[in-house]
Amino acid sequence: MVQLMKAMLLRKIGPVRENVAALEYADVAVPVPQREEILIEVSACGVCHTELDEIEGRTPPPSLPVIPGHEVVGRVVQAGEGAGKHALGARVGVGWIFHSTGDVNENLSPDFVATGRDVNGGYAQYMKVHQDYAYPIPAAFDDTQAAPLLCAGGVGFRSLRLAGLHNGQALGLTGFGGSGHLVLQLARHQYPDSPVFVFARSAEEQRFARQLGADWSGDTEAEPPSLCQAVIDTTPAWRPVLAALRMLEPGGRLVINAIRKEDRDKALMSTIDYGDHLWREKEIKSVANVTADDIREFLALAAQAGIEPEVETYALQEANRALWELKERHVRGAKVLLMDHPG
Repeated sequence: MVQLMKAMLLRKIGPVRENVAALEYADVAVPVPQREEILIEVSACGVCHTELDEIEGRTPPPSLPVIPGHEVVGRVVQAGEGAGKHALGARVGVGWIFHSTGDVNENLSPDFVATGRDVNGGYAQYMKVHQDYAYPIPAAFDDTQAAPLLCAGGVGFRSLRLAGLHNGQALGLTGFGGSGHLVLQLARHQYPDSPVFVFARSAEEQRFARQLGADWSGDTEAEPPSLCQAVIDTTPAWRPVLAALRMLEPGGRLVINAIRKEDRDKALMSTIDYGDHLWREKEIKSVANVTADDIREFLALAAQAGIEPEVETYALQEANRALWELKERHVRGAKVLLMDHPG
């Protein structure tokens, strides 16, 4: 007899603003772990902007329907043949990287498989994954706190490393959602003498940034107290890219932490001015996915640094509401879905 579970299914691509019920709450079969795979009973799954990119077709799933979700926390309940890496009952997490080559550049490999896009993810009561891409969760974090660490945190960690910052140099963060609020805390730990400036559209995000220790916060195009050696952009828009380039010191670096950008203000890029935005050896670096090592290293560092994710929780069947709020920038920290397992 096939065992069923509750899941949120993406059946068709389209704008979230035109379809506020983009995902369908449905009964689907519980996956069966194959060789070297484990089955996870999901307790929590973070909601990431990349889900919007999938739903709206900027990075579409190769086939439909699919279960989104790639910030997954749960417990191992079954192991396939040869899957002895994690004990039954162990608490583990899964991120954007579902499977790849396992080498240092696995995030750039054409063999990269994305959780919740190329294969079913964690908007469900159960999911399966290869044992090498499930990570023990430090005891310092409960399930809801741990969920955003697996993507927003992991890719934020990679972004900060790619920024090439030295202690004392100014860091800018443009956009202040799930990833930004974790990067700010990490930067405070790794670069205690570096001023951190946060650029955000909403006054609430600006206040939240100051509460977490930002030295200054203001609008996307506001003038900070000084130029930045590095800026990390986590927004889906293009306007912050132009603004960030203008805020860089000579030789500074802009790191764009986004799988995709939306097209709505893309025309602004035609106004780029070489002298104002790019001259004097400024750099632009994009972040492509994460590696397994990124996630493992960041989880340990986050526990050591005492990072405290700010989380807003929703029931699984409220995923569409969480996504709509994310689309409309009703954000304070990270959004996390909670699974109900009766009995």
